[in-house]
Amino acid sequence: MLIIIVFDISEKIDDFIEENVSWYEIIVVYYLNFIPFYANTFSPLFVFISVIFFTSKLTGNSEIVAILSSGVSYRRLMLPYFISALFLAGLSFYLAAYVIPKANKQRIGFELTYIKKSGAYTKRNVHKQVEPGVFVYLESYDKKRGLAYKFSMEKFEGKKLVSKLMANRAQWDSTKRKWKIMNYYIRNYKGKEQKIIHGTSIDTAINLSPVEFKRLDKIIQTLDADELKNFIASQELKGDDKIDMYKVEQYNRSAYPFSALILTLIGVSLSTTKRRGGTGLNIILGLLLSFLYIFFMKVFMELATAGSMPPLLSVWIPNIVFTLIGIYLYIIAPK
Repeated sequence: MLIIIVFDISEKIDDFIEENVSWYEIIVVYYLNFIPFYANTFSPLFVFISVIFFTSKLTGNSEIVAILSSGVSYRRLMLPYFISALFLAGLSFYLAAYVIPKANKQRIGFELTYIKKSGAYTKRNVHKQVEPGVFVYLESYDKKRGLAYKFSMEKFEGKKLVSKLMANRAQWDSTKRKWKIMNYYIRNYKGKEQKIIHGTSIDTAINLSPVEFKRLDKIIQTLDADELKNFIASQELKGDDKIDMYKVEQYNRSAYPFSALILTLIGVSLSTTKRRGGTGLNIILGLLLSFLYIFFMKVFMELATAGSMPPLLSVWIPNIVFTLIGIYLYIIAPK
């Protein structure tokens, strides 16, 4: 973690100096919240290396042979490993679900303030359901001016259109948190009749904020498990096109800690075999497998985010594949 921090400081030192950030904010606000996030991210790798290093030393000193020769079964030998791994997996899940999101609020807030400032952007073709039966469409949104162009809002009762508001422009009022609709037409439908209302401006409060047009991917990292569940439900109602990405984050929080159990199984099974290369060879083999595991996780997460696979399946496939590898290594391990 110290090495990671040193590299991170070397990349961000210019931003710290340019923004005149105090040492208190850098250390307390940023890095004390930076450490839990990355420590938990790399925790399966830490567990894996520890298991391989420790068990390889036992194997190299012939202590594994002595334990098995004394009548202790291989399965009984693995029991303390799995008790420890289960504890660490549970801790990792709790941290990822409830503790780290709170730390991420300060870490990401610091990054957005001093490091990754968001500039102007334009969002096009936004179509959302803001509440049951109410749909909003806008052709484009200019953040710099706070203007939405070609704005329309439709209200349905069941499958029947009852009202449609159309306007060339809509201005976001951040103080009132309302949209000011300019030069609007409203068509109200009643049976075969329709009534048209026209005006120069009208304020309307709808469940739609410009921040949703460019919702930063990292924002979901600041939501705990309950908040993330509610957020996904609200975004599904609005027809958010990034819903798969949000679900990947949700499912990953339970699937990722499970990797501690899988890598422990693989690590012990690899390390109880004496090899000519000794501990060094076991660590190399273990690192290759662990990085391959992480690579698989990233690939399948990207597939889910792109909509090519169901999020739940994509998150758990690497765990399933490497569980089978672990079981195979366990079967062929010398007992």
